[in-house]
This record gives sequence, C-alpha cells and structure tokens, in this order.
Amino acid sequence: MSDDGTHEAKTTYREAMREALREALGSDDRVFLMGEDVGRYGGCFGVSLGLLEEFGPERVRDTPLSESAFVGAGIGAALAGMRPIVEIMTVNFSLLALDQILNNAATLLHMSGGQLPVPLVIRMTTGAGRQLGAQHSHSLEGWYAHIPGIRVLAPATLEDARHMLAPALADPDPVLIFEHGSLYNVSGELPASTAPVDLDHAAIRRPGTDVTLITYGGSLPKVLAAADALAAEGISAEVIDLRTLRPLDDSAITASVARTHRAVVVDEAWRTGSLAAEVSARIAEGSFYELDAPVERVCSAEVPMPYARRLEEAALPQTADVVAAAHRAVD
Repeated sequence: MSDDGTHEAKTTYREAMREALREALGSDDRVFLMGEDVGRYGGCFGVSLGLLEEFGPERVRDTPLSESAFVGAGIGAALAGMRPIVEIMTVNFSLLALDQILNNAATLLHMSGGQLPVPLVIRMTTGAGRQLGAQHSHSLEGWYAHIPGIRVLAPATLEDARHMLAPALADPDPVLIFEHGSLYNVSGELPASTAPVDLDHAAIRRPGTDVTLITYGGSLPKVLAAADALAAEGISAEVIDLRTLRPLDDSAITASVARTHRAVVVDEAWRTGSLAAEVSARIAEGSFYELDAPVERVCSAEVPMPYARRLEEAALPQTADVVAAAHRAVD
C-alpha cells in the first residue's frame, strides 16, 4: 500500500513492458507486434511471453531474420493506417535496418509535405553488462538521437517501462524505445494507477544542491547509488533522468545546473561523439556562467565491449567512477 492509499503491485521491468504491450494490443485493433522470436519463443528477452497465445499469430507475428525487411514492413503497415510495434533483438542488429529508419521512417512525413505520417514504434535492447559479446552489447541510442524526424526514448524505471508505450503509439512520428538489458530483471512496486508519462520532459529522480548527475536508461541505478554514496560524505547530488533522448529537455538540464553549478554526465556509450558530448555542449552553450567547474563526463572505454566479465566491468561506467567525477567537480 502506498502513502496515498492506492495499491501497488510487485513486478519487474520485463513484466511492466509486457503489460504495456498487452494493454496496447487489447485496446486498439490496429496495433500488432512483429519481430524475431516475439511469438512462439516469447521474445529473446521474454518480454512478449504469452502474448501469442492471448492475441494470436495475426497480432503477434514472428518474422524472418532480416531487420531491413521487417522494419520496412512495419513502415509500410504504419503508412497504411496500422500501429505496428517492431522489436529488434539488440541495438547492434538495428544497423541492418538503418536505411529503413533513417531514409524512410524519419523522412517520409517531411518529404511528402505532411501527407505521409509514420506512426511506428520500434523497440530494441541496448547496453552491456551481461557478457554477450561486442556484437550484442553496445549503446548506440545516441546515434539515433542525432536523427531528425524520430523520437528516442530510454525508460529506466518500472513506471516508464509500463507507461511510455501508450503515448509512443499515439505519436504521429516514429518512436524508438531503447530498453537496457540489465533492467529486465529489476523488480519493485508499481502503482496500480499512474499518470501518463510526459515524453517531453526529463525527470528529477533525486533532488540535490551541490552537483547535477545527468544520465538515462541502464546507468540510472548506478548514478542513484553514486548519489547515495555522495550523500554519506555530505555532498548533495541531484539526479536527472533524461528519459527522452530526442528531443532533449534543455530546460530541465539548465534549471538543475543553475541550482547546483556543477554537472556530471553519465553515458554508457563511447565518449567520442556521444550523447554525453551533446549534453555537455548544451550546458556550455546555455549555462556557462552558472558553472563553478568544468562539466565532467563518465563514459565507456573506447573499445569494442569485451566479453570477459572483469574486462566488461572495467570498460563500463561504474558507481565509483561517477563518485570520483562528482568529487572532481565539487572539490
């Protein structure tokens, strides 16, 4: 039972995503799910388990191993008035459909003078930390955040996993949802009723006064742990969860930096040309005179993600790295 008396249910990130899919399929006949192993197998990460039996093979459709083909089919279905949800197994494999996403999904509305909206949702797993090798473990969502014409989401909490899909399906533009693989087993209490997620604004996950920690997706738990460690040392860290990577919520970032006068950007992608670089540049452009220290960045090592567990851990941003960066900004 929550403080306001509403019932809360114990669930996981995976189950919250599945319930969002179930709600979408049940409430709109135009919605269908398609992708590799989403039906009989229940999804590579188990998100769609049971939906084939509930909704049938017309609504939950297994596809051949061709990302370009089934993303293209999703674009065509969206143009024809359907509301397809396309699942790509991992972000690395989405590169095989990059032509469809960049040259078709993102551009058709603009190239047709507004006549051809593409209400398509593409879901994919991103990130490392699970010993799946380099070709399954990179964080490339920053590449997609570079592309005009699409919206890019990174749900990091149970509430966002459960409630981001509905407004994404209502968006007339293509929406890409990046689900970090390390979050699927995260469990917690999910309120029975939650207000619709505002896709236009970042969320303050923890208020603070001394330093702003900016992150998204799978790095959020590490950053919150860093904020706890800093609090034990008397440093008050504000944690900003970007949630939407395109368009970025500049006002939330600017307002937080105005309060704390220091910023640390945490991004599991590579440092060079990263989303962290974009956020840092925007802070420099919009909040330069508010800063009392240079903006710090904590990113993955500039290597293909290693398979070996200890090497993978060494390559990824960890809580201790975030704490150290905050100290450099504050001390």
